[in-house]
Formats: sequence, C-alpha cells, structure tokens
Amino acid sequence: MLTNSIKLIILCICFFALSFTANAQGFQIQYYRYIHKADSLYQAKNYKASGMAYSSGFKVAKGKGTSTDRYNAACSWSLANVPDSAFASLEYLVKKLDYRNSNRLFQDMDLMTLFPDKRWLPLLQRVNGNRIVAEAGYNMPLVKELDTIDRDDQNGRLKLDSVQKKFGINSKELNDLWANINVKDSVNLVKVEKILNLYGWLGPEAVGKAGNMTLFLVIQHADKDTRAKYLPMMREVVKAGNAEPADLALMEDRAALEAGKKQLYGSQIGQDTKTGKYYIDPIEDEPNVNNRRASVGLEPLEYYTQQWGIVYTVPKAKTEPRKGKK
Repeated sequence: MLTNSIKLIILCICFFALSFTANAQGFQIQYYRYIHKADSLYQAKNYKASGMAYSSGFKVAKGKGTSTDRYNAACSWSLANVPDSAFASLEYLVKKLDYRNSNRLFQDMDLMTLFPDKRWLPLLQRVNGNRIVAEAGYNMPLVKELDTIDRDDQNGRLKLDSVQKKFGINSKELNDLWANINVKDSVNLVKVEKILNLYGWLGPEAVGKAGNMTLFLVIQHADKDTRAKYLPMMREVVKAGNAEPADLALMEDRAALEAGKKQLYGSQIGQDTKTGKYYIDPIEDEPNVNNRRASVGLEPLEYYTQQWGIVYTVPKAKTEPRKGKK
C-alpha cells in the first residue's frame, strides 16, 4: 500500500496521471471524497469496502485514476481476495500509466494473494519491459547521482515528525536535526546547480520521474534567492512538459509568501512555535483555491490539510448586496 500523505516539510508529491480542469471542481471533490474514504477503510482493514470506494472514485473520474490510487486499489482488492478487480487496476497501471516498478510489485505483501495467479508473472514481465524501454534513454550516471541527492534530502526530513513528537517543537534535538538538514541542503544545492548549468532542467525522459522531482525538491528547499533565480526556468520547463505543474504550484506559493504576497494554491502550511498547531498561510482569492488546485492536478485543499489536523472549509465568495431601484 502506498501512502497518499504529503508532508510539506518533505514536499513529496505523487505523480498524478489524472488531471481535472478548473471547470471540473465538483468531479474532483467527489473523486477525492471516495479516495479518502477508501484509504480510511483500508486502515480499518475493511478491504472489500475499500476496493469498492476506489472503484466509485474511478467511476466519477470516467475510468481514470492516479498511479497511487490505482496501485492502492489493487492492494485492497488483493487483500479482499478479489483478484479480477486487483488485476484490473494493475492492468490500468501498466497500459495507461506506463508503470515500471516491478521491484515494488514483487515485494509488496499486500499483493501476495496474486502471486500464484497465472496472470502475475506475465504482468511482471510487462512492467519490466516498461522499465527497460524507459531506462534506455536515461542518463544513468545522473540518475544514480540524483538518487543519492534525494536520499540525502529526505532522510532527515523523514525523522522530523517523530523527533518533534518525542522531544518538542523547540527542543535541542529538533534544532540539531534541522541544522543537519540545512547542511545537507547546501551540499545538494551545489550538486544540483552544477547539473542545471551543464544540462538544463532535465525531464523524466532523461533522469526518470524521481530524478526530475529531485531537481525540484532541492531548489524548493534552498534559500529564497535561489528559488527566485530558478522559478522562471521551472515555468518554462513545465510548459515544455519536463516538470510537473503541481511542483511548480508549490514553488510559486513559497515564492509568493517570501515576496510578501498571498499564495495561490494553499500548499504552504505554517506552524505555531508555541502551540505546535498548524495553520494555512494566507491565500489569494480563497473561494477559488480549489479551482486553481484542480488545474494543476492537486487534491482539494480540505483533504490536503487533514494530515496536519487542520479542519478546513473553502469560504464562499462574497456577494455584493443588491441595490434597489431608484
């Protein structure tokens, strides 16, 4: 089972194959309502009901679904011992989303009930085929370098939540961890700037989706002057299809706040250093925030904020009072 959680301090974003236009906000909210219900049912070990909730979400999305959601649906159906439905989601992953992580499939115990099925090995072979075709065009030395950079970027951040819960938000232990993270970020930035200067912002076809995201993460975790320097470049590579619009949205939000403006997508979450409670940084034209999020493939803000314990409702647009006839 993959997690749908997105921690701002980690800034990892799922690679969405499903996109909603701004005009499809209603469908988007319905889709994610089903997906979050499915996740909850999975956690409660009600696997069949979880699979059915995923199916309802895919139906709302006219048969589509994100890579993460399709994978998780396969896990739920596998654990519910409904192999046909599990394979249906896996087939979608392989055919429509070009899934290529055979190692994850082989090691995930949620899918163990599918291993004896005669469809399992042919599926793995096709996934391996996808991987071989994709990697044929990779710059493998850079892929390996970016993989190391990603681990250095994420290892400390993955410990932040547990260290804060154990020692407190103003503890020496948490401050020491942040100091170590900042050192790693500085080293990573030198490496990534060298790559960007030599090759430009490489797309997934050259370094894979993970490597492409690593370029974003390192710039997003750098200082504000560095972000301001590379933000125009990222806008151009997103237009060219070599970076994710959702990644750009997060960088735009952070840059806006640093410039004293309001964010557009609501991606930046603050934390009160006294209470430890999280809050959403100010949003421009807040009633339409989910329209903007939908346009770049981000889930509705009310679901995004749940992982920080924030109960959020999009405010309604203010209506001008009617003026009586003179």
